Amino acid sequence: MTLLHVEGLTKRFGGLTAVDGVTFTVYEGVIQAVIGPNGAGKTTLFNLLTGFDRADEGSADFEGASILEMRPHRVVKQGLARTFQNTQLFDNMTALDNVLVGRYSRTKTGMVAAALRLPGVGKEERLATEYAHRLLRLVDIDDIADASAADLPHGTRRLLEIARALATEPRLLLLDEPAAGLNTAETGVLAEALYRIRDTGVSLVVVEHDMGLVMEVSDEIIVLNQGRKIAEGPPLLIQKDPRVIEAYLGETESEMMDDA
Repeated sequence: MTLLHVEGLTKRFGGLTAVDGVTFTVYEGVIQAVIGPNGAGKTTLFNLLTGFDRADEGSADFEGASILEMRPHRVVKQGLARTFQNTQLFDNMTALDNVLVGRYSRTKTGMVAAALRLPGVGKEERLATEYAHRLLRLVDIDDIADASAADLPHGTRRLLEIARALATEPRLLLLDEPAAGLNTAETGVLAEALYRIRDTGVSLVVVEHDMGLVMEVSDEIIVLNQGRKIAEGPPLLIQKDPRVIEAYLGETESEMMDDA
């Protein structure tokens, strides 16, 4: 089943075309990666799909509904959530409360009513808390639920941001460089978390520079270079594609496979 179909998506900033006629489809139940050199247009692509930038041309339909004119909060309610290159946590809150902030996008009472303890919010607050704990367990960090977000190590902060995005109940989750700054052990934990998330029925699109992680977890890979899609396919084919090797500054096939 098609979740997201993008056709001819284009974004210009003055004389620079950051995303240039990009077309692709994301299907239900997959982990799909978007890779490319710095400046290839990967984050801009995510910004277009989640309402942070407006496209100049093209279309993007999520479960049959056009999302390009939606504001970010409407995109989330539609069922498409994202994380960012730099973690965007509330450092003055606990890990659990950070996840609850995401959860309030789906509750009837909302964050303000919960904070003020208005009548009728008790049961919903308990259910939201239980749900938040389940998500923390899903990404294997429930042991730090009561810790301040400001005190968490970088790898844990990455996982916490993913849990918060999951609290909005997305059908599709866009992850922008989730392995950035992680060591080998932390990247392994992240990979296992991505598999568990996919197994819950959430499809994933991952922008990532860590080729080892990309080749391990991806069902399909889209390669961008200078805003254009230059290749698309399963990991083994992408590793051998001469256009991809050239885009990565002449890196040889064997070097790409060593990275993987």
